[in-house]
Amino acid sequence: MSGKRKRVVLTIKDKLDIIKKLEDGGSSKQLAVIYGIGETTVRDIRKNKEKIITYASSSDSTSLLAKRKSMKPSMYEELDRAMLEWFNQQRAKGNPISGPICAKRAEFFFYALGMDGDFNPSAGWLTRFKQRHSIREINIRNERLNGDETAVEDFCNNFRDFIEQENLQPEQIYNADETGLFWKCLPSRTAVIKGKCTVPGHNLGEERITVMCCTNATGLHKLKLCVVGKARKPRSFKSTDTLNLPVSYFSQKGAWMDLSIFRQWFDKIFVPQVREYLRSKGLQEKAVLLLDNSPTHPNENVLRSDDGQIFAKYLPPNVASLIQPLGQGVIATMKRNYRAGLLHNNLEEGNDLKSFWKKLTLLDALYEIAMAWNLVKPVTISRAWKQILPAMEEKEGLDFDEDISGATVATILQHTKGLENVTPENLEKWLEIDSTEPGYEVLTDSEIIRRAQGQTDESSENDEEGIELIPEKHINHTTALQWTENLLDYLEQQGDMILPDRLVIRKLRATIRNKQKMTNPGQ
Repeated sequence: MSGKRKRVVLTIKDKLDIIKKLEDGGSSKQLAVIYGIGETTVRDIRKNKEKIITYASSSDSTSLLAKRKSMKPSMYEELDRAMLEWFNQQRAKGNPISGPICAKRAEFFFYALGMDGDFNPSAGWLTRFKQRHSIREINIRNERLNGDETAVEDFCNNFRDFIEQENLQPEQIYNADETGLFWKCLPSRTAVIKGKCTVPGHNLGEERITVMCCTNATGLHKLKLCVVGKARKPRSFKSTDTLNLPVSYFSQKGAWMDLSIFRQWFDKIFVPQVREYLRSKGLQEKAVLLLDNSPTHPNENVLRSDDGQIFAKYLPPNVASLIQPLGQGVIATMKRNYRAGLLHNNLEEGNDLKSFWKKLTLLDALYEIAMAWNLVKPVTISRAWKQILPAMEEKEGLDFDEDISGATVATILQHTKGLENVTPENLEKWLEIDSTEPGYEVLTDSEIIRRAQGQTDESSENDEEGIELIPEKHINHTTALQWTENLLDYLEQQGDMILPDRLVIRKLRATIRNKQKMTNPGQ
């Protein structure tokens, strides 16, 4: 007679490990044996996957997740949701958060939510709030967090000790950061006002995407940009396969980065690409991803490869704005490259600005922003790491004068019809219009309250870019080959077309012919 199985209570970390193994194809039966639990428990974990991940992602401590065994809800669930949303936003901004500030804010939300009963935001309540969400610490004093020079020095020293202990090279140290981009905003002779577009009848918010850059400290491994738009399949994509885009494209109804998208990006894009790069360099497949405290970044315990060798580490909230590498001019350089590229394209096509603006699509913008990221030189990136990694030496012979200046853009504008007289002040405002635009959604108190009460924006992702459900058009090899032949005939007839242009099309024709032969061997 077999003995009764001993009852096993899993920690949150155990449940996260099981979820990852299930996603990788593990069976419920095998996992039940490994963890000493019933298959029903494994199925329940699979069923509650999103709830567990969301809880773990909002946690502030990996060690506490390894101890915590339940997700016990608060007596005041709506208040708890509102406070956590508010807390995450304040931490992301680097604002000071003390016990008294939390208590005052909790009291405000309690009454704003219209909750009944007596509520006392005591030290005991604050302790329980921290425990529920695995928050390590809330400052006792109302200290200034944003721009703490002493904290910068402390972090940099600790981080250098950490990478020495882990035996990590600059090639194995990465940073990722999100930013908002108003992709269809063009300059004006009058002042550019944030929230309004230079073309009448359009709003910047409607033409905003989130762009996330990621690179290692040498600048020699820049991952494809991660872009979040509103629509799953924008009209301009037509039959384009999103896997073939020059960026990694995701959709979210507000075009914001969120916990789910970030986790997908980390597991499916970051980890595999980093492994491939390090393998190509003969380095150990081990890396750290340095992140700020954005509310859209999951807990460190969630952002970890299966073998634990590729993982995330967080900048303290009081130093991120000062030393996050991508925030030290790298993202700004990319955006200037993008806007200069738009103007250059308009100049090349010989369009008036209004006509060019009308024809500009999100697909065009994605190709342009990908090119802008490619133009950011490794030296620009490595320089941005020097405060954290001062031992990194700049290689001799590198050109330091690669950044796009206002004067460079002004020269292009002088040849752009309708923008010849844009003032330097307005030009700079245009170049910097989204410089402080975050990649995450910043909620007002009213929006936090509505979200805590379960009220959501009724707008659908299909509202973006005037979405039309256009049937995908399949273009066969024969048709593509005919178009290529026609284009070659056209180029041959134009006396001013240079040889490289024709060679590119001829190479393309050869590629299509090979594809056609592989599909139809008898032809």
